[in-house]
Amino acid sequence: MSVGVRVPFLELLPGTQELRRELDAAVERVLDSGWYLLGAELDAFEAAWAEHCGAQHCVAVGSGLDALRFILEARGIGPGDEVLVPGQTFIATWLAVSAIGATPVPVEVDEAHHTLDHEAAAAAITERTAAILPVDLYGHPADHRALRELADANGLLLVDDAAQAHGTRLHGKPVGTYADAAAWSFYPGKNLGALGDGGAVTTDDADLAARVRRLRNYGSARRYEHVEVGYNSRLDELQCAVLRVKLGHLDAWNARRVAVAERYLADLGGHVTLPVVRAGADPCWHLFTVRHERRDALRDHLEAAGVQTLIHYPIPPHRQGAYAGTALADAHLPVSDAIAGTIVSLPIGPHLSDADVDRVIEAVASF
Repeated sequence: MSVGVRVPFLELLPGTQELRRELDAAVERVLDSGWYLLGAELDAFEAAWAEHCGAQHCVAVGSGLDALRFILEARGIGPGDEVLVPGQTFIATWLAVSAIGATPVPVEVDEAHHTLDHEAAAAAITERTAAILPVDLYGHPADHRALRELADANGLLLVDDAAQAHGTRLHGKPVGTYADAAAWSFYPGKNLGALGDGGAVTTDDADLAARVRRLRNYGSARRYEHVEVGYNSRLDELQCAVLRVKLGHLDAWNARRVAVAERYLADLGGHVTLPVVRAGADPCWHLFTVRHERRDALRDHLEAAGVQTLIHYPIPPHRQGAYAGTALADAHLPVSDAIAGTIVSLPIGPHLSDADVDRVIEAVASF
């Protein structure tokens, strides 16, 4: 393999180039409309995303973090309440709980799938527990059937952090349908990404959806009537138009990710610890993460071979400075810590060529 050849972790430009005519037409449509917030593009995207997710309602907001926060706040969760969160995730999952004054309660993840362990979650429930917040990490579904049963048995809200799971299914159903509500992110690098930040809530709960709509718009359902303290978190018309275009290509792009993942799974066994697909799961393969005890040396080797990698995530939330000095910093999460120290993500974007896949496999196998 030539050292001069570089396989980027993810390139966004090829997707934009592929869809340039459609995107140009969508942007021009918005510009010509003269309406740039809370308009027809928003309504159309919300309807399309709700249908894709198998939900009755969709409320588009400014970010995935806001989507999580608004779901919890819409159900009245706040100071004095506890929310069970996984020990290994992007920190936004925890920050959403902290933002409303509730307490994130770290729960260990299962080592095979890196998602919230339902037995550990059951053991963590107290009289203050108000919600369970699993994450479909890397596009792999959490054990939603078991968590749904656990939430129902204890009268708890079940919120799905599906920010990495656009198109993921479990037992034939979209992941968000198992929860009371799901939060999505449209950060540019996601399987369905905007040209900036964005997020959405999907749910079958009409009252929850109505309150999220108020919270995103200054606490208002009617212009200049503000019935509660709200926020400014409105997904603009340009982003909605862009997402409508990309949604039409999501299934094809996900299929390419699956094809790349299948190559890795077939050819990298014995060289690294491969991800495990849960029984009944169809992951969208937002990330392809492997583990190796000499992770940093492996990354150096791949970098020298022209293959870019990233780590998702090198520092678990309980080890972050944001929670230093709190009881959360003392959480005993050996599995989460071990994953953080050995995980590495390989390139898997939908525009990764077969030749680049070959190069990645060759580079990993030669370590």
